[in-house]
Amino acid sequence: MKKKLLMVAVVICMLATFLYTGRDGKTAGGPKKEIEKTDLKETIYFWYTDESMTDFLSSACVAYGEKNNVRVIPMLKSESEYLEALNDASLHSGQVPDVYLIRNDSLEKAYLAGLASHIMDTGKLCNTTHFPKTALSAVTYKDKMIAYPFYYETSAFVYNKNYVEAWVEGQLAKVPEEEEDVNEEEDEVDLVGEGEAVIEQEGEIVSALLENDGIPTNVEEVLVFANNYDAPENVEAVFRWDVSDIFYNYFYVGNYMIVGGEDGDDETKISISNEETKKCLEIYQALNQFFYIESDTVSYDSVVQDFIDGKIVFTVATTDVIKRLEEARQEGTFAYEYGIARVPRPSRELDGKSLSVTTCVVVNGYSENKEVANDFAAFLAGEYYENLYDRCNKVSANYAANRGNEGLAVFMQEYENSRSLPKMIETSHFWIQLEILFSRVWDGGDAEQLLWELDNRIKSQFQ
Repeated sequence: MKKKLLMVAVVICMLATFLYTGRDGKTAGGPKKEIEKTDLKETIYFWYTDESMTDFLSSACVAYGEKNNVRVIPMLKSESEYLEALNDASLHSGQVPDVYLIRNDSLEKAYLAGLASHIMDTGKLCNTTHFPKTALSAVTYKDKMIAYPFYYETSAFVYNKNYVEAWVEGQLAKVPEEEEDVNEEEDEVDLVGEGEAVIEQEGEIVSALLENDGIPTNVEEVLVFANNYDAPENVEAVFRWDVSDIFYNYFYVGNYMIVGGEDGDDETKISISNEETKKCLEIYQALNQFFYIESDTVSYDSVVQDFIDGKIVFTVATTDVIKRLEEARQEGTFAYEYGIARVPRPSRELDGKSLSVTTCVVVNGYSENKEVANDFAAFLAGEYYENLYDRCNKVSANYAANRGNEGLAVFMQEYENSRSLPKMIETSHFWIQLEILFSRVWDGGDAEQLLWELDNRIKSQFQ
């Protein structure tokens, strides 16, 4: 009788244990979690390299997963040899990265390696209603869109509004005394190039500046502003920027230096050494006479700090500057008002064009979940852009983002008119070489000769 009772007790215990743990041996919540997991339609893996975006992207994955019952696993990876790691994981891993972030200048390499596929764009997101043409060109390769534009970086002209307004008031105060003479005034502003000079009547340029509230629209106006500026004691320079970084220099030549055409993928469209680019570089070189800046000591951070400290009136900065200035204001270290404007043209005759880079959401060509991967990529680019700048200091390429932010609206205008990094593998080192060229020109090198050498060097890569 005792044995029978013992056997009954053992059976009851085993049954209770089975009901409690489930077949897989997991504890109380196990069966529920397993049911939730098996109910999910798909699991996709999402790679990125910028650690500062971890919280934002994790939130995006959760939001998309809850909305679509899909499990999206974000994975932070090293930027070093990123494409190589993507390729290795795609070919030899059980966790193929279905979606990933990458800059537009690496898209050709990714596509030729099979790591990028034509987007489905079932929601008809990729058009000029939602994105500027620059963003769409950035994700286009051989007339096919192979990614979704996510966020961008470019540069704009930043000015101390207090100083500029004071300059305008000072100039307006002079008008009654000099009204009769202003049209006859012929003070010269001379930007000396190779055998050429840009000479304008100073009074005429002052009038143009006043019509634009004192904000220069070209380099000549910057010089006239400086020539007529009674600077406060703490102002060290009217115009200072990071001359060592191509991102803040490129707008001088961007309109005339062509590498890869509109989409940055056409090897037949390369024009580095031309007359217009030479003239623009000579204007750039001549600025060293007016705003002497040592290229080996200046940095972007030091320039922004000088602007915060009220030591400079104008600078060229990237999209992060707005957040930095607002944070400095909250900390009580920035006591001025500021404004954002389009970068100045090299001259009234020559146009400028900023450099831009677009970070894209790419669907891996090796993914077995392309439909879901496409949908998630479109979700990032077309829906989940709110607070991207506030949380990550990144500016969405989507027109719908950042409405109401006047400063970011100007950056968007600059982005619309910018020149994207080219995608061609042969031009992967072009920007480093161009940065070296600018440095040599700034220090007095022969612009024409340096352009000719770079033009031949790049074209030889395609032979």
